[in-house]
Amino acid sequence: MKKMSSLAPALLLVHGAAASAAVPPARPPAPYKFDGAALLRHITALASDEFEGRAPATKGETATLAYLQEELKKIGLAPGNPDGSYLQKVPLVYVQPSPTLAYTAAGKPATLAFPADYVAWSPRTERKVAVANSELVFVGYGVQAPEFKWDDYKGADVRGKTLVMLINDPPLPDSRRPGRLDAAQFGGAAMSYYGRWSYKFETAARLGAAGALIVHETRAAGYPYDVVRSSWGRGSYGLKSGKGETPPGYPAVAGWLQLDRARELFRAAGQDFDALKKAAVSRDFKPVPLGATASVTVANAWNEMPSNNVVAKIEGSDPKLKDEVVIYSAHWDHFGIDETLPGPRSKQIFHGALDNASGVAALLEVAQAYKALPQPPKRTVLFLLTTGEERGLLGAQYYARHPLYPLAKTVLNINVDGLNLWGKTRDVELTGHGKSTADDLVAAVAKLQGRVVRPEGNPELGAFYRSDQFEFAKQGVPVVYTHGGRDFIGKPPGYAAATLDAYTAHDYHKVTDMVQPLWDLGGALQDIELLFQVGLRAAQESGVPQWKPGAEFKSLREPAPAVK
Repeated sequence: MKKMSSLAPALLLVHGAAASAAVPPARPPAPYKFDGAALLRHITALASDEFEGRAPATKGETATLAYLQEELKKIGLAPGNPDGSYLQKVPLVYVQPSPTLAYTAAGKPATLAFPADYVAWSPRTERKVAVANSELVFVGYGVQAPEFKWDDYKGADVRGKTLVMLINDPPLPDSRRPGRLDAAQFGGAAMSYYGRWSYKFETAARLGAAGALIVHETRAAGYPYDVVRSSWGRGSYGLKSGKGETPPGYPAVAGWLQLDRARELFRAAGQDFDALKKAAVSRDFKPVPLGATASVTVANAWNEMPSNNVVAKIEGSDPKLKDEVVIYSAHWDHFGIDETLPGPRSKQIFHGALDNASGVAALLEVAQAYKALPQPPKRTVLFLLTTGEERGLLGAQYYARHPLYPLAKTVLNINVDGLNLWGKTRDVELTGHGKSTADDLVAAVAKLQGRVVRPEGNPELGAFYRSDQFEFAKQGVPVVYTHGGRDFIGKPPGYAAATLDAYTAHDYHKVTDMVQPLWDLGGALQDIELLFQVGLRAAQESGVPQWKPGAEFKSLREPAPAVK
């Protein structure tokens, strides 16, 4: 789970049929009373010392898999893997890079220091990966966005070259509102997919580049270079690749340049970094060869860490629609044990109660509600409990690349990454608001609860791109991902901000994320009911959610799949 911009990532849903023209009415299901005691029992078990922080490929994973499979069988869900099991194997690896980077500009060689000046790595599981004497090319923001008539590459052949690019989206000013960014272009102040480092590396790889280096800037990134150094300067997790293969989404070598070192590189090549950066904020920008070459070598050591997603299903009841799928997802993993921490064993375990034992517990409760229906919904409903989310959305990424059910027939993903454990709210924050017609489902169901839907509070943080639903969106599947609301019933002004700030400061990704005696599960139950109803509508109605014009994933789903 990634840092929350509003109260704990919750989910979506309510009783009854939508009363909106945009969402056709559905027959109300038999009432199901969501059980706070059962929810707390699941959270307490998964966050207990016995589960050792639920790290992949550890005893904690073994305990978690056993618990989840037992609970899914009790509920009566069928195995979700077509091989007849409840597991999908996910081949994780932990790679420790040791890189070197040197460049030559105007005939003068220079060597950069790792990790103070740069970080670089290769996702290949090979002992040595080398990019030698590769031409350096500045490609602006490294974006190809046809819906915005933007292409930083302009057809340039970048095969075998090392690309240098800027962080974030092109910051296009709003001509009607001085000092603001144009909300119609790349989301304005909100980060779009094109601003994510992952997109930039993916595009470089797709175009055949040998390497890609992003210039780090603290203000644009929202975090200092020290975060880059600590995150990428040490080992990282990934998906195992075959010999000689580079995992999808990366060139052979990827990395970041510290800003001052980037300026020095450009200066040595006879270029002005700031002038080129300014020129890049234009649709007329073209790639600029820097007249310099780079050589990067990465020596890798790695450990294979086989892990598993957990999958269960309720098969659809309609002969024509049962091959279409609604997927509920939540990650089961957390950070395990840090034996370097002082104190007894219990104070070394990252319990992950809110993050994300609560999300897993929510899916178990939603599954109970589906099994209580008089008959299964028309479409198949899949429950996907993923591994490796905390290590880079790896379980969801693996499923998206190796789906057990065709993604072209997956009509919606609803992702749960934490619950609101602080009480009922009058609102729901929808991350990625405005991207798809799934918004209408959420709004209609929320209305029946007497709640309103609001866009996320801090869109510039890019929360939409930092949890498992993003991997489905990248494959063209519409998604729903919400955060708990901020308008708490019966609480004073400022309660939401103070509560979230306290959780972030004291418990987020810390050993203290444990079950708390003062939790109020009313908000969680409110959101789980919402989640159930939104998914049920998607599984029942003749129409399916579609991406809206301007959404960066729309082209991946066009023409929209026919609903048979």
